[in-house]
Order: sequence, then C-alpha cells, then structure tokens
Amino acid sequence: MKIVKESWPILIVSNQFDTRNDESFRLRELTHELEEEHECKIVPCLSYEDAIELLLRRTDFGAVVIDWDINRTNPDAKHSPASVLSAIRKRNLKIPVFLLTDWLEASDIPLEVINQLTGCLWKTSDTIEFLAGRIERHLIKYVKGLYPPFFGKLIDYSEEYKYAWHTPGHMGGTGFLRNPSGVALFKFFGENIFRSDLSISAPELGSLLEHSGVIGDAEKNSARVFGADLTYYVLNGTSNVNQIIWRSVALPDDIVFVDRNCHKSLNYSIVNTDTFPIYMKPRRNRWGIMGPVRLSELTEKAIRQKIKKREIIPELPRDKKLKIAALTNSTYDGVCYNVKILKRALEEVAENIHFDEAWYAYAKFYPIYDGFFGMSADEGESEKTPPIYVAQSTHKLLTAFSQASMLHVKNGGSKKVCPHELNEAYMMHASTSPQYNMIASLDVATRMMEDSGESMWKDVIMMAVGLRKTAAKISRELKARNPNDWFFEIWQPRKVKVGGEIMDFEDAPTAYLASTQSAWILNSSDDWHGFDGIEENYAMLDPIKLTFITPGINPDGSMAETGIPAEVVTNYLQGEGIVCEKTDYYSFLLLNSLGTNRAKQETLLSALLHFKNLYDTNAPMEEAMPHFTQKYPKYMGVGLRDHCQQIHEFIKEREILRLMHESFDAMPDQAMKPSEAYRNLVGKNVEFVELKDLFGRIPAVMIVPYPPGIPMLMGGEIVNKKSRAVFEYLKAREAFENKFCGYASEIHGIEKTERGGKIRFELMCVKK
Repeated sequence: MKIVKESWPILIVSNQFDTRNDESFRLRELTHELEEEHECKIVPCLSYEDAIELLLRRTDFGAVVIDWDINRTNPDAKHSPASVLSAIRKRNLKIPVFLLTDWLEASDIPLEVINQLTGCLWKTSDTIEFLAGRIERHLIKYVKGLYPPFFGKLIDYSEEYKYAWHTPGHMGGTGFLRNPSGVALFKFFGENIFRSDLSISAPELGSLLEHSGVIGDAEKNSARVFGADLTYYVLNGTSNVNQIIWRSVALPDDIVFVDRNCHKSLNYSIVNTDTFPIYMKPRRNRWGIMGPVRLSELTEKAIRQKIKKREIIPELPRDKKLKIAALTNSTYDGVCYNVKILKRALEEVAENIHFDEAWYAYAKFYPIYDGFFGMSADEGESEKTPPIYVAQSTHKLLTAFSQASMLHVKNGGSKKVCPHELNEAYMMHASTSPQYNMIASLDVATRMMEDSGESMWKDVIMMAVGLRKTAAKISRELKARNPNDWFFEIWQPRKVKVGGEIMDFEDAPTAYLASTQSAWILNSSDDWHGFDGIEENYAMLDPIKLTFITPGINPDGSMAETGIPAEVVTNYLQGEGIVCEKTDYYSFLLLNSLGTNRAKQETLLSALLHFKNLYDTNAPMEEAMPHFTQKYPKYMGVGLRDHCQQIHEFIKEREILRLMHESFDAMPDQAMKPSEAYRNLVGKNVEFVELKDLFGRIPAVMIVPYPPGIPMLMGGEIVNKKSRAVFEYLKAREAFENKFCGYASEIHGIEKTERGGKIRFELMCVKK
C-alpha cells in the first residue's frame, strides 16, 4: 500500500528552530533529512501551547516529536510535555509520539510520560540518518494501521492498475475521458474514486451478498464495535434496512405493532408484508413535538383491546403474539427510550423488537446514552427476551456516504437469528452491483468510532451544551432588562440538580451537563418537556438535537396574542446560509454533529439576534428577507413583525395547531389492510378526489404532512367522524397555502393542482 508521506506531516515541537547552538543545528539537520531524503513533510511548532492548539484542530499528523527541554529553556511556559501528551492521547492512542532529549535529561522524565511514548530520540547519541529512519518507519506503520479491513484492501486493489474488462462501464474512469462533460466530472471527483468503483467481478474484495472475504471481515468488525451479534452493511438506505428486517420475520396476516410516529418506510413495510397493523400513539406537547408512547400501551391487556377494536382483523390471529413491535429511537427532536424498560414490557407480547435508530448511530460511543439505545448491554435479559433488530443510518450523523446504513442484530435469550434466513431477505433488497466506496465509508466510520468515538462525541456534546447554555443566558439577560423582551428558547430542562443543589440549566457546569445522564432524563416533577404522565427513567433528551422554540404558544398550550411562526425564521436563516433540519409551526430543529464547530455556532446565534432586531424594529421584508421577497414580491412593503403576526393570526383563527393535535390523537377506522389499499392502486382501482369530497372516502396511500412528517392517515383508513380532525386540518392547510405563497409544505399523498388561481388538494382514493 503506497503511503503519500506528505499527506501525513510530522509535528516537531521545539523552540530550537530559530536559535544558534548545537541543538538547533542537529534539529535542522533532522528536519532536512526527513524532508529531503525521506520525503516527509514537517510542521514546526515553537511552544507546547501552540502544539496543543494544533492538535485540537488537526488529526492528519503522522507522528509527533516533542523536545523535552523546552521547559528548561523557557521556564515561563504554561504547558509541559505531559500536557501535550495528554491532549494527544485523549484523542489518539495510536499515533507515534517521540520525546527528543539526551542521556543526561532522560532520568528526569516521569514514568507517566514514558508510558505514553512510542520512544525517545537521543539528540546527540544517534546519527541523524538513524533518527529520521526511526521516525519514518513508525509513521508508515501508523498510517497503514489506519486502514480498516475492507478499505485497506480496496486501496491495494485500486493501486494494482489492472486493465478492467468488466463493469462499471467507465472502467476506472477512462470512459469519462471520451467527452468534455465526462472530463469535467473526472476532474471534479478525482481519479481514485473511479479506480475504486469496482464490479462484483473483483473476487479479492469478497462478496457483499454472501458477507464473505474482507467485506465479511468488515461487517464482523462493525458488529463487535457497535455491540451487535450480527451486522450487515446496507447500501440503499435505512428505508431498505427496515424492509429487510420485516421481510425476514413477518408473513401475510401477522399482527404487527408500530409506533404511529414512524418513518414512512415502516409503513411501506406493512404494505409489503401484507400484515395487520395496530398502532402505539406517541404523546404530543403544546408545540407539537412528538414524545414517547405510554408504557401502559405496551401491556398485553392494552394490546388485546387495540386488536379487538380493529374489526378487519379475523378471529384466527387475534390471540397470537405480535410478530414484531417497532419504535422510533430517538425521535427527530431527540427523545430516546430506556430500551431495557421497553424490552421487559414487550418480551411478553412480541416475538421480535425493532428499533429504528436512523438518527442515533453514535449512541454506543458516549456513556451519557447508556441503556438508551437498541444494542445496549442488558444484564436483565432472559430466555424470554426476543431478538432485537436495529436500523441505523450511518450516513446521517456518523461519517458514511449518503445511503450507507447498517442493520444490527442482537440474538434473543432462546431465539437466535439465523444469518442464512436473514440473508434471503437481504438479497431481496440488495443490488448485485454494490458501490464499493460506500462499503469503505462504513468500514472507516466503524474504525473512527472504535479509535476515538468517545472523545469525538464528548467534543460534540460539549459544544451542543455550550450552545444551549449561551442561548438560555441571552434569553435571561434580555428578560432581566425588560420582562416583556424575548429571545428564542431551546427545548431543554430549565433546572438541573448538581451536587444536591438545584440551579438554572445555564449556570450548571458544561462538563457536568455533558457527562451526566440524569440531567437529561424526562420526569414528572419538572414539566419543561410538556408531556403528561411521563414514566420514571423512561425517556431522555439527546443533548445534540437542538429544538428551538419560537414565541406564539402560552405555557398552558393556548395561542398567544403575538407569535413568530418558525417557518419565517428558517426562511430567514436559509437566506443567511444556515439550513435547518426540520421546521414545525413554532419550533425548528438543528443538529450538532461531528461537522459542527464554534464558528457555525457563533454564526447561528448572530443570525438569530439579527432576526430579533429586524423583528423588533418591524423592518421591511425586502430589507429583512431580500431573497424571499424577490421570489414573492407580494410581501414587499410589509414589516417583518407584521408579516409574522398575519401568519400567526391565521394559524390561531383557523385553529391549525388544535386540528393537528387532534389529527394525530385520532386513530382512524381501518376499512381495509394497507396492502389491500395498495393493491387497489396497482390495479388502477383508484381516482383523485378533491379535498371537499374526501369525507367518507378511503385513501389508497398514506397522508404524511411535513411538518411534522408523521402519517395522519394510512392507506386503507377511512375518513369518517372519527378522523374528521384530519379532514379539517387538511382544509385549513389548503386555505393557508392559498393565502401565504412561499410557505407551501410537502404533504406526501396529496396532489396539489391549480385551478381558477387557487391551489387545490387532491387525494388518491379507492374507487367507490
């Protein structure tokens, strides 16, 4: 494997570079030898302080050399070799670190420093050639060790420069060079990505479909690192992970138990497996944020009552165990379940448990999440514990390429998952032409978590907590000056207990909040979360998911006199180059992740403060949101505060929030199975129905409004008196979009047509 040593520079920490003595002469000789004879790149650093700053910002060093004698020549130095070593080893246990010293000084080196070193380099006792060769050898060994099983083999294969006579058709990228557009693509991505885009015809790399060779080795390594008994790489997204899981366990007419707050891929799994669904209903708070399902819903008595109410379920399967129970963990807004409690509850009623952890693949790697993710170690498992399946989008908040996901399995107490049976379902949804670069990204994401997952996520959580505290302090300071002033709140605890003392969240030590799980547990004694009857130690808030709350809703859930709809704020932020993850009516979500830094955080806070100033002064829309008013000139001349108030009053007058709450509280009657509704669609036994004619009809597809991205109706559920709130909500939403152009929402299952200058909602329904 070719190592490009310039890509892995050597950091040399010494203040002798610019002095004129024997030591500085030897140091310059060593630097010259490494650069000229060994083709290494050197990054000189004159102080321990600067070295620590560099090591916090960069992870591309191939080796570090530290001059032990800086303290002797600079007694005022704030840091020492020990503090530099500590900064390195907290983040990287493997990088070679050498201490540059001499025989006379060696006896002064503390044992705790020696234990963290790769070795010592004697300044005067060894030749310059020997010292340089020793550093280079360890650098190469270290860099080679960075390549996990599959990625390393993929690099080796791509560097063999073979003539390809197999797919893909670009054959290592040369196919693109036949046309200028192809050349542009080739130059943009670079040659390596094409040379490593290979065919299944390369046997040296193993088989993804058979989980063999180095691919199988990589999957086994991921299983070990993520705490699973079995892990499969899935290259077409977590939507397909969910399909694979269900295809492997569920048969037509099985009864399945599904969180109503689930991703639509789980609803499609219900369709594809031809099963009878019953639903868990998640809590909602006054802002519309989805919370955990009630633990009482998971009892056998509650489940049998749900089944009894579903008249379309025949008598035969009613007394059987649920084939599978599926929950979303964590939710979009970061509500995570105590999976040990869930497993104890569901093991009595379900044959299999499925956690959709698309947004939560990092939980294994930081102690604050212990017990709150699907692959958690569980000393309470018994023979009754069913197999646990977890679907993870490794690409979402870890570092895999888009669509690269993992399927993790933990065997049950007595029931083991047969890999051969699971693989049949896997092959049903997997391509026979896998993208090898995606496999490599999963392999590398695993190695990154194995090597320094905890330290990386500590940094992420510390930054997230810091941002939370800063926003809370801004709000407190503004209200201290003027009780009627405002700022954006973050959905988070208002008080925390630190060492027996109750204090404001923003006054608690950041390190404490970033490391103490109890600070994030939802409880009934502090109702900041807005969920009623919350169970003890049942759910926690994920610190990295930041849900900002905009003014407009009173503490009792009623609509305030004035308000700032969140979509106005996120439209403004988008114009400032800040893109949010999710926008609801009076909340918006931002994700603190591995790619977040303090510059992004400061930019966000600055933009929010700027929005506040524009709102408070009622600045004209063309000044406040020029990008928006250029596209929608009807808003020119309107003040930003007036614009917000017009939208807020419409939401208030049409009771849109109340209707949305009631829509999600309703459990519509099932006229037919979701799979039967889909069969009507495929059989062309469907027609588009205008919203005004929807009452009494059966949609053939699910209706999923964004926000919040949760089904209001499933295919096969009838619009009747029980689901009238859904009908009324969609009417209100249609009226809203006709009044406020530029605020159209995506509603899966709704076709929007324009007739007579008005937007009209149409739904695909089963023909009468």
